[in-house]
Amino acid sequence: MAKKLMKGCEAIAEAAIQAGCRYFFGYPITPQNDIPEYMSLRLPQVGGCFLQAESELAAINMVYGAAGAGARVMTSSSSPGISLKQEGISTAAAAELPCVVVNMMRGGPGLGNIQASQGDYFQATKGGGHGDYHVIVYAPSSIQEAVGMMAKAFDVADEYRIPVMILADGLIGQMMEPVDMDQVGEVHLREKPWAATGYVPGGKKPRAVINSLYIETEDLDVLVSRLEARYEVIRQKEPMIETYKTEGAEYILCAYGTVARVCKAAVRILEEKGVKVGLVRPITLWPFPYDKVREAIAQESVKEALTVEVSSGQMVEDIRLAVNGIKPVQFMGKGGSRIPSAEEIAERIMEMRRA
Repeated sequence: MAKKLMKGCEAIAEAAIQAGCRYFFGYPITPQNDIPEYMSLRLPQVGGCFLQAESELAAINMVYGAAGAGARVMTSSSSPGISLKQEGISTAAAAELPCVVVNMMRGGPGLGNIQASQGDYFQATKGGGHGDYHVIVYAPSSIQEAVGMMAKAFDVADEYRIPVMILADGLIGQMMEPVDMDQVGEVHLREKPWAATGYVPGGKKPRAVINSLYIETEDLDVLVSRLEARYEVIRQKEPMIETYKTEGAEYILCAYGTVARVCKAAVRILEEKGVKVGLVRPITLWPFPYDKVREAIAQESVKEALTVEVSSGQMVEDIRLAVNGIKPVQFMGKGGSRIPSAEEIAERIMEMRRA
C-alpha cells in the first residue's frame, strides 16, 4: 500500500480498527477529538459500535463492560479526561480486563491548556488510580510508530489481561505525516474463555465472573499477588528502547515521544561541532527499560546525561534510578507546553561541556 498523508489521531484510530477494535466509547476533549470523530464514521462501516458517552466516567465504565464480554475495545482522551477515567482504569486492572487507552497529552495541571505536553508521565507510569496495579505504557515518537503499536497494544493487552496505554503528546495527534497502514502489524485474536458471554446452566462453559471487589483480606491478597507475578513477567519480557549513536558518546540525551525527535536534530548539530552525543529513547515507559538506559549511560566514555522533557521533570526520576549515581544526570524542561528547540538542547550540552 502506498503511503498516505494522515493526521496522527486519525491514523491511530484507523490502525486500531485494523487491529480488530470494534468498540469505542469516549467523550470530547482537545487535542484528541479527531479520534472519536474518525471512529464515529468508520466503526459502523466495519460492523462495530461507536458511542459518545455522557462523560469520561461513563466512557471508561462502558469500556469495562465491553472488555468483560471479550471485545477488543478502546477509549481515548486528553489529560484532564484521563484523570477522570483513572478509577475505571484501576477497576479494569483489578478485574484483569484487556483494553487500550489513548492519552493525547495536553498542558496541566488542572485544565491547563490545549497544547502538547508530557506532564502525564507520573500519572501513566506510577499508577494514576488507586491501589497496587500497573498498565503497560507505550510512547510513540512518530505517527508511523503509533500506527505500528496498535496491533501490539491490543495483543499484549489480551495476552496479559491488562489495560495498555498509548501515551503521546498532542503534537503526535495533530500533526500530519505519511503513513503506511500495512505496518499496523500482525493481529492475533485470542480465545477468551474467561469472558462473560452468557451462561447456560448445565452447559460446558462455567459461569464467568468479572469482579474487582474482595471483601475478605485473604482474597484480595491472592488477586494482588497474582497481578504482581504477572507484572514481573512483563518487566522481564516487554521493555522496549531505541538507542541512537550512543556507542562511544561523550554525552547522552534521554527523551521520549516528539521531544526525542528534536533531540536527534540536536545530536546532528553537535556532530558538526565535533561533539559525540547519543540518545536513549524509552519506548515503553512502563515497564521502564532500566537496564538498557543504565548500559548506555554507564559507558566509560560518557561524562553526563541530560534528560529533556516537556514537563517540569518526571521521567528524569526513572533515568536517575536507572543510573543510580554512576554518572551525573541533568534535566532540561519546563511545564506549560514549551518544547525546546534542537539549538537550545545543543547549547545546553555545550554549556555542560564548558562547565
